[in-house]
Amino acid sequence: MSGVLSRVLTGTVSVIALNSVTASAQAQEISLDPISVFATAGGSVTAFLYPGQVSVVEREAIEDLSATRAADVFKGVPGIVFEGGPRRSGQVPNVRGFEGESVVILFDDARQNFSAGHDGRFFIDTDILRAAEVVKGPTSSIYGSGAIGGVIAFRTIEAADLLEPGQNAAVRVRAGFQSVDDEQSYAVTGVQRSESGDVDLVAHLGYRDSSDIELGSGAILPADDQLANAFVKGGFGFGDGLKWTTSWMYYNLNALDPQNPQGANVAEPGNPLVDRKVLNSTLQSKLEWKPSGNDLIDARIIGYRTLNEVEEPEVVANRITSREVETFGFKASNTSRFMLSDMAGLKWTYGTDIYQDEQTGSDSVTGDGTRGGVPDATSNFMGFYTEAEFEVGKVGEGAGQLALIPGVRWDSFKSESDLGNDIDETALSPKIAAAWRPVEWFNLFGNYGKAFRAPSYNEAYAVGNHFVIPLPGGLVANDFITNPNLQPEEALGWEAGAAFKFENVVANGDVLRVKGSYYENTVDDLIQLEVNTPFENLSLRCFGAPFGPPCIGGAAVGWTSQNVNVQNARLDGVEVEAFYDSRYFFARATYAQIDGVDLDTGDYAGNLYPNLYFVDAGFKIPDISTRIGARATFASDFTKANEISEYRDGYEVFDLYAIWQPVDGMWKGVRIDLGIDNVTDEDYEVVAAGVSEEGRNYKAGISYTIPICGTKAC
Repeated sequence: MSGVLSRVLTGTVSVIALNSVTASAQAQEISLDPISVFATAGGSVTAFLYPGQVSVVEREAIEDLSATRAADVFKGVPGIVFEGGPRRSGQVPNVRGFEGESVVILFDDARQNFSAGHDGRFFIDTDILRAAEVVKGPTSSIYGSGAIGGVIAFRTIEAADLLEPGQNAAVRVRAGFQSVDDEQSYAVTGVQRSESGDVDLVAHLGYRDSSDIELGSGAILPADDQLANAFVKGGFGFGDGLKWTTSWMYYNLNALDPQNPQGANVAEPGNPLVDRKVLNSTLQSKLEWKPSGNDLIDARIIGYRTLNEVEEPEVVANRITSREVETFGFKASNTSRFMLSDMAGLKWTYGTDIYQDEQTGSDSVTGDGTRGGVPDATSNFMGFYTEAEFEVGKVGEGAGQLALIPGVRWDSFKSESDLGNDIDETALSPKIAAAWRPVEWFNLFGNYGKAFRAPSYNEAYAVGNHFVIPLPGGLVANDFITNPNLQPEEALGWEAGAAFKFENVVANGDVLRVKGSYYENTVDDLIQLEVNTPFENLSLRCFGAPFGPPCIGGAAVGWTSQNVNVQNARLDGVEVEAFYDSRYFFARATYAQIDGVDLDTGDYAGNLYPNLYFVDAGFKIPDISTRIGARATFASDFTKANEISEYRDGYEVFDLYAIWQPVDGMWKGVRIDLGIDNVTDEDYEVVAAGVSEEGRNYKAGISYTIPICGTKAC
């Protein structure tokens, strides 16, 4: 990318912020500050005021993106990329260079602790999303193990998302199509809300069917997906601030693709074609109590059960492998509020978080039915945390307002399996954040915290076959060996930045938000899979010689894979997100840069990606209820790798879209989305994906929301 373009884009980032891209198409309103629910223990803080980087993608933005997969939802969000390639079943998120179990995943309040290397991290359909958040940086002081890179949290829809003021019930039907994989999608959602607002009901059914993926390289990536999903949710108020909410989420994917669906992999010996069956079932229930006039009680009790299962029957062989992870969790917390003086206030949150993960692996062709690399094991976590939010002073008076947020969490965790000794450890995760707001439009912030990730049972207790290499004299296997002596990963991170917010900048009623920061994370005892393939230990028969000992592999000749603590790393970077909205024009832009170094060797470390610039801008035409926009993603050349084979060329990807959503008349309730992603059919690769991304993609969608009055539409 030219230096001129870089300067132009960097300048653009300083004047535009991520959130929902546009205002309501119906009223052409100006967007309000996005609200984060998961950034602090006390919940509900605007992204502008939070003393760190949190990105919130709201429902309107998700719809504008015509998102069909979780990766689509986060397009343009700085600090997060998705790796693994275009197939739905292999995509994994990378937050600030961390992936896998170093990122906490939440569906509402339920943890999603499934981690399977090649099978993705989480399974959710975009139709049921109210918002998606990325809280970046060490957050173990609230969420415990795994929150080194940050937290990805999804919020599900409520009745209000489909209802206008005065409406109590509605049905929404939707259909969509995209050309890059011939995906057809259909969904129906019904909602009902009582006149008092004490009852809030949602029911949803959806289906997607897609096939082979056309890549920007011109190649075809074999794929065949059928996804059925369902969601029900009910909220019930009982008066005096008491509310009970319960929900059930169901995701069932049938995918015909290679056992390792990532990258450009195709079915072949060692990576057979499987009829993959992916299941997520998440049941959760929450009781909230916030009595009126009582500032000491704002309590929540949450229970949940998450089941993730991936079953892989091989198409041409009589073999079935599976992995099942079941999580039971319980959370309880309370927030108390105190006015310490006319100029000082305190919000104090304290609680407990307990959950258990149980994994079962199976293989129909092994003698004992166990699956290599997928140990039968159980992990138990118990944490207690507290966080205080102090505010001193008043904005615009004297020295302004100072906010201070100290917090700490203590965790005890234990993993056990018949395959090795128990892992029994404790960890303390403190954090402190501060923000200074002298005037309404400016916020200066910083934070410092410690985070950890406990070794998973997959890392500590992995046994069995990892992979097989065909040689002239036979197949040579590489075997997992256990390591129950693994130490937790520990990270120290700090961040400093500033946020700006202005109104009436160019036109009356417009709004401009900008937020940027520099961050640095230092990680000790990084857990890494060490793969040993000493070819010199193999018999000459393995290479086709007619003499010598039999050709054998595995642990007997040092062909092993073991998870070890090997690396001390530092990752640092810059993120900026900006947002502008007015009655007739909207724009957002983001920038992300990351570096990583192995402090022991000086080599590059972490899962790095190129410098990324993103711009989304367009026009609103209120007279015809239309919005027209364009997006552009620019990536620099990538050379932050230890092998030249991992270098990547920079790329430029452009999207176009148009949305028609009438505000009144006979077409009110209709929404039509049209778009073209990757207009120029760019051939590009995300770092470490090993495959070109999707090529030119024509998108179309139509939905109709029908309000219900009694037994009739109204």
